[in-house]
Amino acid sequence: MHQVAVLALDGVVPFELAIPARIFGAATDAADHPLYDVVTCTPGGDAVATADDFHLAVRHGLEALRGADTVIVPPTRAHARDVDGRALGALRDLPATTRVASICTGAFVLAAAGLLDGRRATTHWRESGALQRAFPEVRVDADVLFVDEGAVLTSAGVAAGVDLCLHLVRRDHGAAVANRVARRCVVPPWRDGGQAQYVERPVPAPADTSTAASREWALAHLDRPLTLAELATRAGMSVRTFSRRFRAEVGLTPVQWLVQQRVDRARRMLETGDDPVERIAARAGFATAGSMRMHFRAVVGVTPAGYRRTFRGEPVR
Repeated sequence: MHQVAVLALDGVVPFELAIPARIFGAATDAADHPLYDVVTCTPGGDAVATADDFHLAVRHGLEALRGADTVIVPPTRAHARDVDGRALGALRDLPATTRVASICTGAFVLAAAGLLDGRRATTHWRESGALQRAFPEVRVDADVLFVDEGAVLTSAGVAAGVDLCLHLVRRDHGAAVANRVARRCVVPPWRDGGQAQYVERPVPAPADTSTAASREWALAHLDRPLTLAELATRAGMSVRTFSRRFRAEVGLTPVQWLVQQRVDRARRMLETGDDPVERIAARAGFATAGSMRMHFRAVVGVTPAGYRRTFRGEPVR
């Protein structure tokens, strides 16, 4: 069973602290056997104060990190310079095979431990500037919900921790398991766009309408070519207005969003069916199998053939 250790530091934020246990705890195989074992640890196994009006007592010290396959650091209200040195040392000493992730401002802890040097990372959009100033060697991306750098992952603020943990389940066990977890936890299995859509900005004028109906229509017609002009017409807007409004609502351009949806549909078909990649490409709306392979690898990080081998154990014909 995959071992997940959650590192609770002084000033830990309770909501984000609970996310890994809730998401990974809901991940089971076809026989409903748990796929992850989640433990919470603190330096010395001591009680720590949370960001709210209670303390947290745990059963595990930092030794739990050494046996973990994945270590997750939730946010803390304490400044990075005040983080317990024992915790930073334990993070630095983790085996190279350990996957490390942070939620929200937990990125400051990973950065203080030197784990984000030279890497792309994210945090809550309000704290992204502070992270960049404090750790200039980190490539901060404030526009995304999470960043996957392979062995090291970071998420944006608060509920983006749910997106990150679902992504890890999806990476480990495929979209079908992640979707089942999302249904059990009553959350979307995948949120469109990044945290740019949550950054404070002026409220749109009342005359502005939503692009939601166009998105819903596009999802029902992914298997056919879709143009920006066609989507704009469906929304009753000019192409320019539609593009601006779409990005404000979703955090992606219409083209980026369509590619993401088509890749997600292809993932589900690779996991659950036996169709050859050419047929999957057509049903997902890619012009050619080659186009699907290119976009699939860019989004998922592996080829369709590699993805199917991982989650079906079968070759793509």
